[in-house]
Amino acid sequence: MTAQSKLISVEEFFGPPARSRALLSPDGAKVAYLAPWRGRLNVFVRDLDSDWTAPDDAHAPDSRRVTSDPRRDIDAFFWTTDGRYLLFQQDTDGDENWHLHRADPYRPDEPVVDLTPFEGVRLLGAQLPPDRPGTAFVQLNMRRPDLIDLFELDLATGRLTTAAENPGDVLSWLRAPDRLLAFTMEEGGDHVLSEWDAGERRPIARFPGADALFGVLPAAPTPDGGGLWIGSSRGSDRTRLVRVDLDTGEQTGVDSHPVFDLDTPRPEADPRFPSSLILHPATGELLGARYLGARQEIHALDTHFAAVLPRLAELSDGDLAHVSCDAAAQRWVVDFTHDRDPGVTWFYDHATGRARRLFRPFPHLDPARLAPVTPITVTARDGLTLPCHLTLPVGVEPRGLPTVLLVHGGPWYRDSWGYDPEVQLLANRGYAVLQVNMRGSTGYGKAHTRAAIGEFAGKMHDDLLDALDRVVEQGITDPDRVAIYGCSYGGYAALVGAAFTPDRFAAAVSYTGMSDLVDLVRSVVPFARRAVENSYLRYIGDPDDPRQEADMLARSPIGRVDDITAPVLLIHGANDVRVHRRNSDRVFDALRARGAEVEYLLNENEGHWFVNTDSNIELYRTLERFLARHLGGRSSSTA
Repeated sequence: MTAQSKLISVEEFFGPPARSRALLSPDGAKVAYLAPWRGRLNVFVRDLDSDWTAPDDAHAPDSRRVTSDPRRDIDAFFWTTDGRYLLFQQDTDGDENWHLHRADPYRPDEPVVDLTPFEGVRLLGAQLPPDRPGTAFVQLNMRRPDLIDLFELDLATGRLTTAAENPGDVLSWLRAPDRLLAFTMEEGGDHVLSEWDAGERRPIARFPGADALFGVLPAAPTPDGGGLWIGSSRGSDRTRLVRVDLDTGEQTGVDSHPVFDLDTPRPEADPRFPSSLILHPATGELLGARYLGARQEIHALDTHFAAVLPRLAELSDGDLAHVSCDAAAQRWVVDFTHDRDPGVTWFYDHATGRARRLFRPFPHLDPARLAPVTPITVTARDGLTLPCHLTLPVGVEPRGLPTVLLVHGGPWYRDSWGYDPEVQLLANRGYAVLQVNMRGSTGYGKAHTRAAIGEFAGKMHDDLLDALDRVVEQGITDPDRVAIYGCSYGGYAALVGAAFTPDRFAAAVSYTGMSDLVDLVRSVVPFARRAVENSYLRYIGDPDDPRQEADMLARSPIGRVDDITAPVLLIHGANDVRVHRRNSDRVFDALRARGAEVEYLLNENEGHWFVNTDSNIELYRTLERFLARHLGGRSSSTA
């Protein structure tokens, strides 16, 4: 065994970061960030110019803990536009009923305030308008579970005032200076942007639903209130940045890339990925736009940012990720993504040209011991190009390796070059890891995404097999030692692999995967039922149509459990509201009833994605043991 292939423990990969997610305050003097406290990530604040070398933030004299949540990691937080408060979102054990909380960075002993303290109500958006410091506009389904209303929230007093009441067809709201905007959906799935005035609406622009699966994303108002920056693929296969005139509805091109899409918005539960639009936090001005191919490209759209961006890029050979700056855009705190490095956070002062590294989230992980992630391209059997990523274990000859086919969720999502602890754990255990952006993945043009319509358990699965065949033919993969594994849609794909092509896989792992497509669509939470017309109904089917329902059942693994021969590991959060736990319960019961080999990890304190450190450590210990038993890779319990 070489030094580079030394076993790295699950705890080293999935323990809490020493620090992460640094955000500079608007005055440029303080940094808010996450650090562990009692086993959970909480928000801390310290002066930017303080000593960042002290390893323990819970006891460092120059750091102040401003939240004290002992139950669940805090994930999403942000400064108010005037820097007076820090706000963060939190749910209860993964139920996704997010609440907005306020913390006082200047008086850390003051208790945190729940600004939306309503049982069973979900925060569906919080907007901090630069022209209204001290105010947030929040979207809540407080009046009815299926309707999203807009409220103006006074951050100091917590007072909520109704700004707009949903008449029944509004999917989301957006506040622009001196305007209120509403997005609705017509029959057939087209989105309509309207101006809202005292309950009356004025249609501004219409967007084809086939181009906007989950609405018009991204969307940010211009500071003058006259326009809206959005991603648009009108008349093109690729998504570019345009400005919608809010008086005329006219779309004017702002920026584009000749090959890449504007970077795909990622699910809100994955804050590893920053917004595709880089906006000035104090003014809302557009600074830059991100495009993503095999690597990221950023186009500077502001003269000052055009001077700053090259200096930031010099700090790392990774891709620039989260960006924050002071109100003068002179002081910057940024981090980077890299395939073999969990990240590094830097401070840069444009006025002086001075830069210094603040911290690495996982300082104990040596990038030299981690595995490079290599973008590759595979051609599917029908000629479609499949962008993929292949990660090979370090210090091992890439011949006849046990392999994990790791399938992303969504499927309206994409894998990309960058650090993923799951991938690195598998590679460290001796597995080749193959990730496939099969048809249906976003970020590669409309045609690539639309090719998945009606192809669940069909050509989407063929894409996975075609990519797998590629690494088998190259001699990298031992065809008798392949596991298929994924979360959400990836879990469904794993069950499809085990049930529909049982001869191809030695093991299958479904993490919050759906086994019944009819159950999935019928269980959509009330406020989102109309919004899934362009995704679930268009791509999977409408269970209210008997013919489509029959087809959906035919594409559901629950109907073919008796064909599963490989060992199966099921992982689920008991509070999952996206894919109900019965999707795993039924598979487990059916396999156990006929004496098949099946293991079930059910976590009572998690939802669709496991958040807490102890939950993830249990998950990945279980996963590594299962794969070692059935593929022959290494495990910390047997090393």
